[in-house]
Amino acid sequence: MTGEPDTGGNSGGGRPDADRRAAEEPDGMLRSVRQRRSRYQTWLREGEPSLGRYLAQVGVLGWAIVVPTLLGVFLGRWVDQQLGTGIFWTGPLLLLGLGLGCWSACKWMHGT
Repeated sequence: MTGEPDTGGNSGGGRPDADRRAAEEPDGMLRSVRQRRSRYQTWLREGEPSLGRYLAQVGVLGWAIVVPTLLGVFLGRWVDQQLGTGIFWTGPLLLLGLGLGCWSACKWMHGT
């Protein structure tokens, strides 16, 4: 006995580092509950978003997908004209732009 009060930690030769980490880093469920509570409090404070806000979000998502796709098409057509390859580079660069646009839209939706 060292005279220190028992804090409910792991006594008896267990894994004190694991207990300390578990106390410092909340698990996914706790994080999710806190995020949901924060969103609910924001909703109570600000109310339901307007129709205009929803339309603006859809517009941003559309442009986030369309712009990289069109850039891929224009770059592919330019490369094809320079190399005289027909539409060889247009298709792959279109798909690359589409993939990049979808990825960026997904990142935007999830807020990261």
